[in-house]
Amino acid sequence: MSEANEGKALQVHVDGTDFLRIPVRTRVIMPGDTLDEVIRTYAVDQVQPGDLLFVTEKIVAIMQGRSYMMSEIKPRKLATFLSRYVTKTAYGIGLGIPETMEFALREVGTPRILFAAAVSAVTKLFGRRGDFYRIAGEKARAIDGPTPGTIPPYNEAVVLGPERPRDVAFDVKKIVGCDVAVVDINDIGGNILGSTLDKTAERQLVKILSDNPLGQGHQSTPMGIIRKA
Repeated sequence: MSEANEGKALQVHVDGTDFLRIPVRTRVIMPGDTLDEVIRTYAVDQVQPGDLLFVTEKIVAIMQGRSYMMSEIKPRKLATFLSRYVTKTAYGIGLGIPETMEFALREVGTPRILFAAAVSAVTKLFGRRGDFYRIAGEKARAIDGPTPGTIPPYNEAVVLGPERPRDVAFDVKKIVGCDVAVVDINDIGGNILGSTLDKTAERQLVKILSDNPLGQGHQSTPMGIIRKA
């Protein structure tokens, strides 16, 4: 089990309760690895009764074969055109490069992406932002592009969102015996993509993870444990 990642506190106070956020360090997860093996190797012996295991959506997607090297992707002209109008931030590329936009078109469908782009272009004129991803939906939002701080080889890869994350959470719960959540957490917020929790507990989990305790770079901590302090 790992200590807290650099700059991240191990303990947080949420809704009147103190929680530990304990990162679980693993080797680099690769396509061809299986979630069962990874969970049994790194998590089973670490969890205690009453814990919650959270798993990042990225490693689930990688093990589902949903990661693609940039050199393998051939974006269409429409993807190149649309990507020019996506706002890039310090927290990630999003759909701001042709390769990630290409997968948005494949995952969500061209009509929905074009509609999202059209609405976003209009609402930005009035100072409103975020409509593109609200309309394009979770599949588009979950697409991760390459960033320099990402652990190799994924600093040169596009990773899609995982398939059936709620089913994945229930499958993992059978192995570890505690509640499980598949999460998409970064430095600007978070989403619970699938879990064994109810909605109230999911909202609390987002608060507990709001400062992104696993980090996004070379930490190699794609899982973590929530435990009442």
